[in-house]
Formats: sequence, C-alpha cells, structure tokens
Amino acid sequence: MIRHGNHRSSSPQAPNLPKRRSVSAIAATLFAGIAGAGMLAAPLQAVAQDRYPSKPIKVALGFSAGGGTDAIARYIVKHMSETLGVSVLIDNKPGANGNIAAESVAKAPADGYTLLYNTSALASSPALYGTRLNYDVSKDLIPIGRTVDVPIILVVPANSPFNTAAELVAHTKANPQKLNYGSAGNGNVTHLAALSYEAAVGVKGTHVPYKGEAPAIADLIAGHIDYYFSTSPGAIPSIKGNRLKALAVASLKRLEPLPEVPTMNETIAKGLELSAWSGMMAPTGTPPDVIAKLNDALVKALHDKGVLEYFANQSAQATPSTPAEYGTFLKKEMESLGKVIKDSGLKIE
Repeated sequence: MIRHGNHRSSSPQAPNLPKRRSVSAIAATLFAGIAGAGMLAAPLQAVAQDRYPSKPIKVALGFSAGGGTDAIARYIVKHMSETLGVSVLIDNKPGANGNIAAESVAKAPADGYTLLYNTSALASSPALYGTRLNYDVSKDLIPIGRTVDVPIILVVPANSPFNTAAELVAHTKANPQKLNYGSAGNGNVTHLAALSYEAAVGVKGTHVPYKGEAPAIADLIAGHIDYYFSTSPGAIPSIKGNRLKALAVASLKRLEPLPEVPTMNETIAKGLELSAWSGMMAPTGTPPDVIAKLNDALVKALHDKGVLEYFANQSAQATPSTPAEYGTFLKKEMESLGKVIKDSGLKIE
C-alpha cells in the first residue's frame, strides 16, 4: 500500500492542524495511488505467469507401461522437458479404454501441471460408454495438440502356423470364433481395427481385451491369443526380435522398416487402411498462455531430429498442430468413430 506523509501548516497560530484540501485534490491523490498500485500489480502478474512451469508436470496415459503408445509418449515428453525446463513425466493409469486416466485429468486442477496423453480411444469413448462416462470429453478437456499417427500391423506369435493373412482368414472362416484376438481394451483402436478387418473379410474371432498394448503383446508372444492388430511401435521391436510374425500392414503402402510385409490392400482387403493417432489434452479452464507454452514445447519436440528419426524407425508420422486444429480433428473423429461403433453394434456393458 502507498502511504502519503502529513503536510503541516507553516502558520504559528495553528501549528498542529492539518492543511485544508479540496475534494478534487483528495480525489486526485487517491486516483494516483490506485493507478500506481495497478502499475505495480501488472508486472507482478506477468512475472507470475512467466514462472510457469515451476515444478514437474505429470502426463496421465491410460495404458500400461511398455506398449507402443507408452514408448512414443515418453520420447515426446522427454524433449518437452528440455524446452520447458522442468521434468515432464508419464503417469500410467491403465484401464477402461483410457477413461481412468482421462477422468483423472478432467477433474484435476486447471493449472497446467496435470495433462493427458490420449489416443483415439478418447474419441470413441462417448459412443461406447454414453452417460456412464464420468466426464464429458467436449466440456471437461481442452486440446493442446496432436502428436503422432501410426499404422496398424496384423501380427501372430513367431511359432504360429499362419504365414500369410490369407491363411489366417481361410482358417477363421472355416472355424468361426475359434481363434482369439487381443486388443488394448474394449473400444480401443486395436479393437476397432479388428472389427473393421472382420467386416472387410467376413470372419469372426473371439475378442480378449487387455489393459493396454504391452500385456496384449506379451500374451500373444506366449501364445495365449492367436492374433492381434498392433500399433507399429508396439509390434516392430518384437517382429525384428523374431518374437512375433507380421502377416500384413494396414496401410496403403508397405512400411519402410518392414519392406517384406505386404499390405492388406495387396492381399485380403482392397482399400483397407487402419491407423492409430494420439494427442495431448488439459483440464478445461487451463489458462490460454499455459496452453500456448505447452503447445510450443510439443511442436518443438515433434520437429526434433532425434524424435523424427525414432518415429521413422517405428513407421510413425509426427502430426504437429495448433490447439484449435486438434480440436477440429477430434470433433470429426468422434463423429466417424461413433458411426463405426454404432454400425458394429459394439457396446461396453
């Protein structure tokens, strides 16, 4: 608070009385004090905003550690840490198709220190769960930016009797629902990819959902399930390590790291293309300047030479965007995935 000293009269007859002042003079002094306080507060507020971030940032991920999405997310946030000057840490919260993580972020303080690394599961959840969701994707979360797109690969155990996608299709047609396929969760993109495959080639397997890609791939390698539609980052290390066998890739062109593996378009399903995407979100109410700083760090990470080289080895494609562009993309995906789910009759009980 600004204090003003007392002005004493020079008159010898009234040495202790304060000098009379007009109302306008008093008002002018008060206005000057208020204005001065405002001038001091403005730079203090700016300094406070410039301090973000001043402590570690947690990024919730709705799937288990060790999967393809987890590996990519950790690579991205590591480079975001370098830009932001604080640790940015992945906090795995698997379960419910990513909704445990999403709900935890939707209900977190909107201060920029609790974020969500989401997959396309975020866009499918409203159609799958409806009113049973404990958060509203459109109202409780706001976009930071898109991160990456990855193709889907049809994989089987290394010792599987199937060596081509056509062999798998033929056996499944002859033995409907006898083969088990895994997914990273009910309604996850790996599940929707399997449903799209079934619709395209006219087969039916038995679905076994997991809490993320890592446990699904582990069970596939062990032979507990027969096939799986994996993200390329989740599958390629095990394919190259001869623990899994790739039957087909769900992209229109063959993947550079797996040039010998044919596409589904070439073999069993003309025009079938399946991919997974991801992005980052924050609780609604997070200040725009904080969102801007996070987006800047994210975009810089997605342009980093080392990150791009890592992505190339996984056949992943960086998809940097503004928050607004990601918001528009997310809305369209919610509509299109909602239609796939409705047409398939898939419901999460």
